[in-house]
Amino acid sequence: MKSYPIKPLAGALLAVCGAAGIGFALFPPASNAADDKTAAPQKAALTVTTARPQASRLPIKLAANGNVAAWQEASVGSESNGLRLTEVKVNVGDQVKAGQVLAVFSADAVNADLAQARAGLQEAEANAAEAAANAVRARSLQSSGALSAQQISQYLTAEQTANARIASAKAALATQQLRLRYTQVLAPDAGVISARSATVGAVVGAGTELFRMIRQGRLEWRAEVVAADLRQIHAGTGAVVTAANGAVLSGKVRMIAPTVDPQTRSALVYVDLPAGALTDAAPFKAGMFASGQFELGTSDALTVPQQAIVVRDGFSYVFRLNADQHVSQLKVKAGRRLAERIEVLDGVKPDMAVVVSGAGFLNDGDLVRNVAAPQTVAAAAATATVKPAK
Repeated sequence: MKSYPIKPLAGALLAVCGAAGIGFALFPPASNAADDKTAAPQKAALTVTTARPQASRLPIKLAANGNVAAWQEASVGSESNGLRLTEVKVNVGDQVKAGQVLAVFSADAVNADLAQARAGLQEAEANAAEAAANAVRARSLQSSGALSAQQISQYLTAEQTANARIASAKAALATQQLRLRYTQVLAPDAGVISARSATVGAVVGAGTELFRMIRQGRLEWRAEVVAADLRQIHAGTGAVVTAANGAVLSGKVRMIAPTVDPQTRSALVYVDLPAGALTDAAPFKAGMFASGQFELGTSDALTVPQQAIVVRDGFSYVFRLNADQHVSQLKVKAGRRLAERIEVLDGVKPDMAVVVSGAGFLNDGDLVRNVAAPQTVAAAAATATVKPAK
């Protein structure tokens, strides 16, 4: 059996250990480097401003669509038969007054008939005078026996017949006078001419429409409202109507239709538009499509600035600033909008700090730095520099 010296082996072992000790001293363990990274301070992702939800009173509105139409239309036609139209005094768009002359027919034939009717009346009156004188003489001779009872009866009957002919002649004269008035077509009411078919020189029959007019120049908005919302509307409810060209008018509900369309399940709500909506300068015209909103009052609401609402994947969110300067993403339900503020129906509380500026760039859990809003700083600086007047 071969033997080895102990001292050389021990020396070699010590040399290896020493070499290993020197190596560990030069390269520190990996765990120390990780501890150094954790100890480094985390930087804020973004500088933001915050605000708290405000309690407000917002208007309650009901949106609807419909058409602008005439309040009432009047058809103005000819009441004369077979007369020639000699003059048309108005055109489409003209404003007229009640009783104003719109058109004139030729009155030559009517004047001739009127003269004949006057002559017939005079003849009937003359015959009646003669018959009356004969009747007076017959009555005076009735007791003397100079005339028979038959003759006396004939004279009295002739008097009555003559009086009846006077009445008939007067009626014929009135008819011709009425025809003469019909040669002038008059406006039945004040309003605006919306259509004209009258042509100078045309011979039209009785009842032919010559003009169509919007009575009193009044327009109305006929809004289509579903049956479920009709209970919120009543006569006198205000409405703001916006025409297709962007013009806006305010009106009031006049009435609600008594029936609901069985196909659409909606009813017409008639909204009176203010006077002057049909003038040349007014943008509202009959037949125009318009949308609008019914004003149903106000209600309490919790609102946040518009910038605080972030829409992602079809949902609305806000970012709450926590005490550790980190943010939490909260899903909310947005409601009505008023100027630069939006109603939040669910998801926030009045004492919650909500990120306003920079909310669109944040993610859940980000560390932020909260600063005062610029307008708040400016207002505070202005307040500090103002000195009271002596």
